[in-house]
Amino acid sequence: KVIWTVLVTILGHASSLPVGEDALCTAEELAKYRIIFTGKWSQTAFPKQYPLYRPPAQWSSLLGVTHSSDYSMWKKNEYASNGVRDFAEKGEAWALMKEIEEAGEKIQSVHGIFSAPAISSGTGQTSTELEVHPRHPLVSFVVRIVPSPDWFVGIDSLNLCEGDHWMDEVSVDLFPYDAGTDSGFTFSSPNFATIPQDTVTEITCSSPSHPANSFYYPKLKILPPIAQVTMVKLKKSQLGLSAPFINLPAKSNEIIDTVS
Repeated sequence: KVIWTVLVTILGHASSLPVGEDALCTAEELAKYRIIFTGKWSQTAFPKQYPLYRPPAQWSSLLGVTHSSDYSMWKKNEYASNGVRDFAEKGEAWALMKEIEEAGEKIQSVHGIFSAPAISSGTGQTSTELEVHPRHPLVSFVVRIVPSPDWFVGIDSLNLCEGDHWMDEVSVDLFPYDAGTDSGFTFSSPNFATIPQDTVTEITCSSPSHPANSFYYPKLKILPPIAQVTMVKLKKSQLGLSAPFINLPAKSNEIIDTVS
């Protein structure tokens, strides 16, 4: 009874503090998800300057974090951190992991880090598990496009909590982003630092508006998704089991991709 009274007092005090929107999550204590990343970068869907060798089209390892709204791995139209720059340009994860660790220590905004193996071709799947908590219900991650100057795909602060429950499954189409730290136009451009640094921007079929841009397809309205991510909530009986590979349906704007 005494313990219960103390808990009620603490929780009552905590509820009166100014908090972020993710604190509204009242779901069960934690949830585990299988995250499946599917590369859809084929020569059929993206024929222009498609990298066939030295190196061929492929994906780096996936690096992600579960966190609260107090932490941000990356955001569109904002400057990339040194860690994101190193990852987007060279696939080096140490600086980014250090940034995540420091954020977790200073403001307790990080619940956990997760990673998945690289994919050695433009199409294929990789997966891992992650854990979210009511105070840390947001998921962010990055995957480097290889080869590229500083291009990547990822998710920024996806909330897996809906009020008093965790979402069972969510899928998101992914499109290329430019980290704003290298000025190359093509997949195989030499290293040419952007000075001053630019913000993170989405690469589209018309932006950058330059014929040399490897994603420049002026006849298209929008690019087809270059990748897709699916997160599936695991039941207790599924914990520790290998991930089922998912056949994901094509979207209406996607060029038919017989390779994948």
